[in-house]
Amino acid sequence: MSILFGSLITIASLLGGFAAMGGHIGVIWQPWEFVIIGGMALGTYIVANPWKVVVDTGVAVVQALTMAVPQQRHYLDLLGLLHSLMREVRNKGRNEVEGHIDDPASSEIFGNFPTVLANEAMVSFICDYFRLIIMGSARPHEIEALMDEEIETIVRSKLKPYSSMMMVAEGLPALGIVAAVLGVIKAMGALDQSPKLLGGFIGSALVGTFAGIFLSYGLVAPLAAKVKSVRERQCRMYIIVKQTLLAFMNGALPQIAIEHGRKMIGPGERPSIDVVENETISGGAAKAATPDQAARAGAGA
Repeated sequence: MSILFGSLITIASLLGGFAAMGGHIGVIWQPWEFVIIGGMALGTYIVANPWKVVVDTGVAVVQALTMAVPQQRHYLDLLGLLHSLMREVRNKGRNEVEGHIDDPASSEIFGNFPTVLANEAMVSFICDYFRLIIMGSARPHEIEALMDEEIETIVRSKLKPYSSMMMVAEGLPALGIVAAVLGVIKAMGALDQSPKLLGGFIGSALVGTFAGIFLSYGLVAPLAAKVKSVRERQCRMYIIVKQTLLAFMNGALPQIAIEHGRKMIGPGERPSIDVVENETISGGAAKAATPDQAARAGAGA
């Protein structure tokens, strides 16, 4: 919503200011100039990037437009899942825990946290490191180094659409000049025409320069920045997992370990300690229990 609102302000200010200066808005509408610039930008973008990045850019733009960032429910589910798994590791044997790690889709624990289970990359990340934990042979500093390398790789991959869009934004002014030069060439071929007609040709040529600069700094670069912001907030989930598991490996109880993860959530989105406690310790335990166990717990209370 913020992208659409900001774009409307930008375009309204542009057209309104131009009209207030006495300009005719219809003069700006030179569709073939926009076709030249947009077509060259798209073509060079496809040439410069693997098809996977091209497709992911479309996904990233949609995510930016819809602000597909983790909400408090996603954070609570992630912390709840980590708490449940850490409790299993502490209280049960390796074989019982491996069942959840090897087949998360059939795991009752993972099934209690659907927002995490829907993220295949995150599930794979969590399972890989819990598998290392239950093997017991890796040291915390080794796991930390491995996590850092993997998270850096994930972030780099997630931000490729941003980098490629910024390259397009940087090139758009030059592509606008190309469109303007073509317009000037057209105007030079009409030097024997009336000054009014020749002026129209030159004006339409200058629209190419204007369009390239406007599309670069007014639309593509801001959209790329929004893509970067959304993708970075998505990657923050991996940092939460990292800090939680490192605290657990260094001897912290599950309740304390998830507090390390909670601190990695931005201040404006971070749930309170009480909310996390209700969701992960008491609420998570109720979710993970069987109906008979839940009934017995309620009777005991």
